[in-house]
Amino acid sequence: MKNIVTLTMNPAIDKSSSVARVVAERKLYCNPPRFEPGGGGVNVCRAIKKLGGDSELLYPAGGLTGQRLQGLLDREDLFHRPLPIAGAVRESLVVLEEETGLQYRFGMPGPHLQKDEWRQFLAEIESIEPSPDYLVASGSLPPGVPVDFYAQLARAGKKCGAKTIVDVAGKALEEALKEGVFLIKPNVREFRDLVGDHVTEEAQIKEQAQNLVKEGRCEVVVISLGAAGALVAAESFTEHILPPTVPIISKVGAGDSMVGGIVLSLARGKQLREAVIFGIASGTAAVMTPGTELCRREDAERLFKAMMKETV
Repeated sequence: MKNIVTLTMNPAIDKSSSVARVVAERKLYCNPPRFEPGGGGVNVCRAIKKLGGDSELLYPAGGLTGQRLQGLLDREDLFHRPLPIAGAVRESLVVLEEETGLQYRFGMPGPHLQKDEWRQFLAEIESIEPSPDYLVASGSLPPGVPVDFYAQLARAGKKCGAKTIVDVAGKALEEALKEGVFLIKPNVREFRDLVGDHVTEEAQIKEQAQNLVKEGRCEVVVISLGAAGALVAAESFTEHILPPTVPIISKVGAGDSMVGGIVLSLARGKQLREAVIFGIASGTAAVMTPGTELCRREDAERLFKAMMKETV
């Protein structure tokens, strides 16, 4: 299998709990919390592990929360390489309102990284051995990291022969596309922010996705559509792939599970279409689990087999 490196510039400790009902101006008594490692690339690495693969995770770690994050990653037997920073790793909070089934998600901004702290990741990518075949950059940028960081990362990835997959939004995604990457995975709202709010119909979305590929800004566009599956555009084909219907328990981590499924399949030598189908199956499997648990391998593989039968 080819080598996968995942990168998270703004990791977190995800705390999740539940409460009977959310009421303003009142003290709310939650159920015992659950603590898990979080952040885009962290969750991609976790998803790859849950799906039966391996990857190496790079991330900044500082403060007591950084130490705790390393312990949580050790507990999941992940291959991870923390790079030191002065600031403390952030925390995030997910609260489930039991009466309604609604989730309330609170994300913190993260520590401010100095120039030498974020630049060490670019140097690490260029010097890492063995060189990655796939480099997955996912998640928000913390304060202090320039908006073109993922573009710089893609450039570093090209120097060592890596195919860069970017799962970010906004200006960071725009800058990465100027450099050119292998694959992007925005959701439909993030894609419309990228190409314009006037793009509303599926035919328009397909056209704009195809344009990104034709212009050489990326080789593959995978737009997650939630319960409607995903639209994939590449030089060889464009297709809207539908997922199976499953009970939705939590949407947290579905996108990261999709990315994990796609890159793991590609690293195993699968063709793009099959890899995207496995990614959609993995993302669908993630919504069947509570809190921030991500996907389960048995669910992903079962859904994948069903989807392959339907899409042949």
